[in-house]
Amino acid sequence: MTMMKTWLTGLSATALLVLSACSDESAQSNESTAQAQDAKVEAQAQDSNKEIVVYTSRKEHLVKPFFEQFTSETGIEINYITDSEAALISRLKAEGERTPADVFITVDAGNLWLATQEGVLQPIESDALEASIPESLQDPENHWFGLTVRARTIVYSTERVNPEELTTYEALGDKQWKGRLCLRTSKKVYNQSLVAMLIARYGEEKTQQIVENWVANLASDPFSNDTKVMNAITAGVCDVGIVNTYYFGRLQKENSAIPLALYWPGQSAEGYGVHVNVSGAGITKHSDNKENALRLIEWLASEEAQQMFAGLNMEYPANENVEPTEEVAAWGQFKADSTNLSKAGELQPAAVKLMDRAGYK
Repeated sequence: MTMMKTWLTGLSATALLVLSACSDESAQSNESTAQAQDAKVEAQAQDSNKEIVVYTSRKEHLVKPFFEQFTSETGIEINYITDSEAALISRLKAEGERTPADVFITVDAGNLWLATQEGVLQPIESDALEASIPESLQDPENHWFGLTVRARTIVYSTERVNPEELTTYEALGDKQWKGRLCLRTSKKVYNQSLVAMLIARYGEEKTQQIVENWVANLASDPFSNDTKVMNAITAGVCDVGIVNTYYFGRLQKENSAIPLALYWPGQSAEGYGVHVNVSGAGITKHSDNKENALRLIEWLASEEAQQMFAGLNMEYPANENVEPTEEVAAWGQFKADSTNLSKAGELQPAAVKLMDRAGYK
């Protein structure tokens, strides 16, 4: 009996030791799990606040206020590099998977299309962007979304031109405008995109005839920028030209009495409307911070940021829920060409060759 009692006592002690060891192991396991969960939460918190790197061809004063406001609201810092769109696209290609860039921002759908073709952007899935940005102002496969809109329209002298004389872009090649037309150089992407969209509508043969007629009506050699085109009109060198609306707005802001006005072509029932273009953004193909990159682009398309865009550079908001500024609204409403802007990039190589054949320098 004593032996049995001793054996049972030893067995109980052994069991207690085993239970104690199991309890210790369980506690250690629970502690390790808790630590792993804490580390995961901390890593997620760090990721949610991870710095966004932006490559942009827009001038610093046109992007810095937005980045500062985004950081103020979210706590997420933005580091940005500015350069030409060609240089930035080349840089993204050269860096490949090593790129620090998360977001690419540039002007003109032709440049956004090129970035897509060069494989430096990735498709974006975003209900917020789909709801905010019209289909015509986004890539068909969602590699980029427009953020601001500018119309490339006709500007004329209010002293020498009756607006009832004007109708379409094509009509600027009519004989009545012989020696009265000024244009910006064909080397600029804005005119390349305009001609590309004419090709999309009319085909190359008819578009070449249109451009040749423009060249025949030029009052001088093409100018290097839109401001010089408008200065030539006010100086009496020519009477009409084609410019981006925000350039007109800047000049009007400097001199409210300037004898120039905008005309919206293609507004008849059968007309296709005014050629518009965008500045826009996409997420880089090799971004390791996709969540925050998307967060930034969605914020830039929000009503708050769109109102800032409208006021800063006299551009039209891409978000249809946001009204333009009073100064921009004063230019009047217009029907815009609804052709998807991806055509501006797709047909840009053909447009460049066509303008060269037509003698448009």
